[in-house]
Amino acid sequence: MAERHGGGGCCPPMDLFRSEPMQLVQIIIPIESAHVTVSYLGELGLVQFKDLNAEKSPFQRTYAAQIKKCGEMARKLRFFKDQMLKAGLTPPIKSTRTVDNDIDDLEVKLGEVEAELIEINANGETLQHSYSELVEYKLVLHKAGEFFSSALHIASQREMESHQTAEESIETPLLQEKDPLKQIKLGFLAGLVPREKSMAFERILFRATRGNVFLKQVAVEDPVTDPASGEKVEKNVFVIFYSGEIAKNKILKICEAFGANRYPFCEDMEKQAQGIAEVSERLSELKTTIDAGLLHRGNLLQTIGDNFEQWNLLVKKEKSIYHTLNMLSLDVTKKCLVAEGWSPVFATKEIQEALNRAAFDSNSQVGAIFQILHTREAPPTYFRTNKFTSAFQEIVDAYGVAKYQEANPGVYTIVTFPFLFAVMFGDWGHGICLLLATLVFIFREKKLSGQKLGDITEMTFGGRYVILMMALFSIYTGLVYNEFFSVPFKLFGPSAYVCRDLSCRDATTAGLIKVRETYPFGVDPVWHGTRSELPFLNSLKMKMSILLGVAQMNLGIILSYFNANFFRNSLNIWFQFIPQVIFLNSLFGYLSLLIIVKWCTGSRADLYHIMIYMFLSPTDELGENQLFPGQKTAQLVLLLLALVSVPWMLLPKPFLLKKQHEERHQGESYPLLIQTTDDSLQPEANHNSHGHEEFEFSEVFVHQLIHTIEFVLGAVSNTASYLRLWALSLAHSELSSVFYEKVLMLAWGFNNVIIRIVGIIIFICATVGVLLVMETLSAFLHALRLHWVEFQNKFYEGDGYKFYPFSFTLLSDEDE
Repeated sequence: MAERHGGGGCCPPMDLFRSEPMQLVQIIIPIESAHVTVSYLGELGLVQFKDLNAEKSPFQRTYAAQIKKCGEMARKLRFFKDQMLKAGLTPPIKSTRTVDNDIDDLEVKLGEVEAELIEINANGETLQHSYSELVEYKLVLHKAGEFFSSALHIASQREMESHQTAEESIETPLLQEKDPLKQIKLGFLAGLVPREKSMAFERILFRATRGNVFLKQVAVEDPVTDPASGEKVEKNVFVIFYSGEIAKNKILKICEAFGANRYPFCEDMEKQAQGIAEVSERLSELKTTIDAGLLHRGNLLQTIGDNFEQWNLLVKKEKSIYHTLNMLSLDVTKKCLVAEGWSPVFATKEIQEALNRAAFDSNSQVGAIFQILHTREAPPTYFRTNKFTSAFQEIVDAYGVAKYQEANPGVYTIVTFPFLFAVMFGDWGHGICLLLATLVFIFREKKLSGQKLGDITEMTFGGRYVILMMALFSIYTGLVYNEFFSVPFKLFGPSAYVCRDLSCRDATTAGLIKVRETYPFGVDPVWHGTRSELPFLNSLKMKMSILLGVAQMNLGIILSYFNANFFRNSLNIWFQFIPQVIFLNSLFGYLSLLIIVKWCTGSRADLYHIMIYMFLSPTDELGENQLFPGQKTAQLVLLLLALVSVPWMLLPKPFLLKKQHEERHQGESYPLLIQTTDDSLQPEANHNSHGHEEFEFSEVFVHQLIHTIEFVLGAVSNTASYLRLWALSLAHSELSSVFYEKVLMLAWGFNNVIIRIVGIIIFICATVGVLLVMETLSAFLHALRLHWVEFQNKFYEGDGYKFYPFSFTLLSDEDE
C-alpha cells in the first residue's frame, strides 16, 4: 500500500530503518468547502482520518442520504457490468481518461441508461419468448401434420379392405366399439414435452385415464429453446386423443405439471399448410426485429463499456468522500466540520497547500484551519516503500506491524532473507532457471500490473523482486558449492588435487595429493563424486549454518540496543542487551570462534568434545583438543560470564522498575487541574491518570522471569534451528544428484532415441516440479521462520498498526 506514496520529488529521502515521524492534526473546515477539501486530501493521500462519530449509527450521520445515493449508482453500475459480461464485453480494468463528470449529471445519466437497458431487455425477452413459441408451434404443425397425413393414408387403404381386417386394426380400448353404426367423437391435444420427462408423462397419462387415451410421440431432432426458461432442451412432439371433458381436464393438468407446452392444431390439411406459412412469415419478421434489438443493445453496452471505468471511479470517489465526511464532527455553530487524523510530519506543507487550494476553488470566504495536536496516543506506523522494497516489508508486516519508530527488520530482510534462502537452495543452474522465470515478470510488469491475475500468479508477481534477489543469491551460493544441476565445473581453474594412483578415484581422499594452490573460489570440484564428499560437505555446511545463525542472532540483539537507546530506556540496555550479548557469545559465539580457528589452523580437535566438557568438566585438561594457548582459562571465564548473565537479566530490572514507579508518583495524589482545561492535553491527562494504578510487582517479575527463561532456552533452540540451513541444502543437493544420475544419465546410457527423449522429459519435469517449485517453497518457508522466530524475537515487538491514509489511488484496488 505505502509504495504508492513514495518516490515523490517533494518528499525527503526514504528511510526504512524507522517509520516516518507522525503527527496528530486537527483541521477545521467550513461546510461549503468541505467536499472539495476532502477531495483534494484524497488526491494527496497522506491523511488518515479518525472517526469522531463512532457512537453514531450509519443512518444517524450527516451525509447518510448522499451515501445512499452513491450506493444506488453503484448498484446500477454493477447491473451494467453484469449485462456486459453476459454479452461477452469486458470493461477496461485501467482507464487512461480523466473523470470530469458532475455527480448529479452522472446520476441522471445512469438512470436514463438503466431505464433504456431494462426496456430493451424486457422487449427482447418478450420477442424471444414469442419467437420460441412460434418455433415450437411450427414443429408441432410439421410433426403432428405428418402423423395425421400418415394416419389418413392408412385409413383410406383400410377402407378398401374387409370389415374383419378393419376390426382387427383397432389398437386401443378407447376405440373399441361393438356397434359400427355408433360414431364416437374423439378430441385431441398437441404440443411438446421435454424428452427426459416423456416416459413418466406417458405413464401418468395412462394411469390417470385408466388407459382411455391414445398417445403418439415423435422426437425432435435438434434441441429447441424453451419459451419459459430460455434454455436449449431436447423435446418430443406429442398428440393425445381422448374422449370426454373429464379426461381433457385431467390431461391439461398433467401437461401443466410436466411443463408440456400445448398448441392449437387443426385436422384440415389445407389449414395446416396455411398455418405453417403464416408461422414462417411471423418468424421471419420476429427474427428481423430481434436482430435489430440486439444490435441496438450491443451499441448501448459498448457505449457503457467505453465510459464504465470513469463512471465507476467517480462513484467510488464520491462515496469515499462522503464516508470520510461522516467521520467528521459538526462544531457548535454547525457551520464548520472538525476533522482529526494522523499524517506524516513531512506532509505538513503539502496538506496546507491542498487546504488553501480547496478554499480558493470553492470560493469560500474563510479558509480551513490546520493545527497540530499534542497527544500520547500511539501513532500509526508508516514506511515509504517502492516496488522493490514493498514486498520485503510485507514479509515483515505479515508477522506484525512495527511499533511506532521501532527498528524495522525489513531493512536487513532485503539481504538476509534471500541469502538464507540461497544457502538452502544453492545451485547456480537452478538459480539461473529461477532468474529467467522472474525476468519474464519484471520485463512485463507494466502490462501485467493492469490485468486481473490468478491468486498464485498475482502472489508471484507481487514478490517478483524478492524472487529476483533469491535467484541472484542462489547463483552465488551455487558457485560456492560448485553445483550446476548437481554437476561440478572447473570454472575458476583446475582442481588443486590429483590422484596418486588409479585406485584412489573410488576410494577416499587419502589417495589425493595436492599439486597446485588451493581452489580460488568455492568448493574444489574434486570432492564431488568421492566417498568423502558427504562427510566433507556435511561438516562444511553445518559449521557454516552455525556461523550464520550466531551472526544473525547477534544482529538482532544489537538492534535491541538501538531500540532501547532510541526510546531512552537505559534499563533495557544495562539489564537486557548487555547480559544477552554476554550469554549468547559466551556459548555460541565461542563455538563460532572455535570453528573459525579450526578452519584456519587445520586442527583435528573435536568441537563436540570441547563444548560438552566445557560444562561437565570445565577444569580438565584439553589435551589434543586445545586450539589456542590459554583456552582452558578462557572457557572458565566464559562459563562464569554465562552463569552471571542469567540473574543479571532476571533480578535487577523488576526492582528498578518498582523504584522508578515509586519515585515518579511520590507525593502525587491527584492529577493537576490545569490538565483538564485544555482539550489538546486531554489525552495526556488520561494517560497520566493510569500511572496511579497499583504497580503489580509480581506481574512484572513473572514477566521478566518468562523473558529470561525464553532467551536462555531460545539461545540453544534458535542456534539448533539454524541447522535447517545445512539440512535443506544437503537435501536439495542430494535430490538434484539423484535426478541427474538416476534419470538423465541412466536414460542417456541407452542407445535409443525414444528412451533418451523420455529421460530428458522426466528429468525436466522432476527438476521443475520438485526442485524449482516444491524446494523453492520449502526453502522460502524455512527462511521465513528463521526471520520471524530466530531473528525478530530478539528485538521486534510488532504490536503497532498500519497507516491507512484516505487516498483515491487505493480505490481501484478495492472490490465492491
